[in-house]
Amino acid sequence: MKRPEGFDRPSAGNDDPKAARRWPSPRRRAAPAPTSGPANLDEAPPAPTRRTTPQAATARARTPEAATPQAAAPQAAGASAAGAPQQEEAVPQDRAAHRHARRAARERRRFEKSEVRRFTRRSRRRKAACFAAAGTVVTMGTLVAVGVYSPLLALETIEIDGTSRLDPEALHAAVEGQLDTPLALLDFDRITGELEAFPLIRSYVTETIPPDTLVIHVVEREPVGWLADGSGFDLVDPAGVVIESSTERAAGVPLIDTSGGDSDSAAFDAAVEVLVALPDSVLAQLDIVSARTRDDVRLTLAGGGAAIVWGSADDSEIKARTLAAALAQDYPGVSEYNVSAPGQLTYR
Repeated sequence: MKRPEGFDRPSAGNDDPKAARRWPSPRRRAAPAPTSGPANLDEAPPAPTRRTTPQAATARARTPEAATPQAAAPQAAGASAAGAPQQEEAVPQDRAAHRHARRAARERRRFEKSEVRRFTRRSRRRKAACFAAAGTVVTMGTLVAVGVYSPLLALETIEIDGTSRLDPEALHAAVEGQLDTPLALLDFDRITGELEAFPLIRSYVTETIPPDTLVIHVVEREPVGWLADGSGFDLVDPAGVVIESSTERAAGVPLIDTSGGDSDSAAFDAAVEVLVALPDSVLAQLDIVSARTRDDVRLTLAGGGAAIVWGSADDSEIKARTLAAALAQDYPGVSEYNVSAPGQLTYR
């Protein structure tokens, strides 16, 4: 039976979009193949076809490979023919991907290192501080060892100053037993014991001057007066230490008369306190200091000069200034000055 006109299917080469919308694509909906003989009952029934909307059919009709079955074959042939150039173009793309991967790996390693440094900053600082402290300790230990045991810092020279009555050569001979000893290992207790043999030394100070010098600053005892004993006279300092002994009393130093008392008595201490307070101008004129008790001190000027009633040893500095001012006036015919009252002077 012949179809009515206008219901014929559009051909494959028809470009009319309306026709494509009216009729589905032959690839989606195909008519069953006609059979010339009786139907084979063993054959499976044809698979059901999926209906296609007119819009989908139009889209497929516009696609070049879906237009006709004949157009797909040339396209496949062209693709196979262009296979070699596509492989050649894939090589630069692989190189770019490889470079990108290496760059990404470097960035990842750099980031991991920065994170490790950030999280280990405190431990690294502690390690640096420990290493610095250990280096300081080692350096100081090395310097101490060199300073203590090195022969470069051994004692080679001994200098002595501050002596007037003492013989420096005798002092040097007493302490030279520690020559060639490192300065840090000098036995200063031994030096003290060796210098105690010289009673004229009141005190001393040692000074080490690297690399090889020892200086001993000596302070000698200053004589304050003579003390008479049974056989002669002893020159003593304010502490009562005998500096020198002689059968005769030398001029320039007054005689301390304590009426048989020794250097450990209160009368001696009072006489010394007065002598220490007197200025040099008065000491140069003084001949005898006599003391019976602490409250009874008298002075006698040299050359048959006037006598001075001092009284108590208290306020000796005030009395000394008053007496110095009176002697500077040189009053004629004065036989006695009385300064027993602090700040007041009477004479006759």
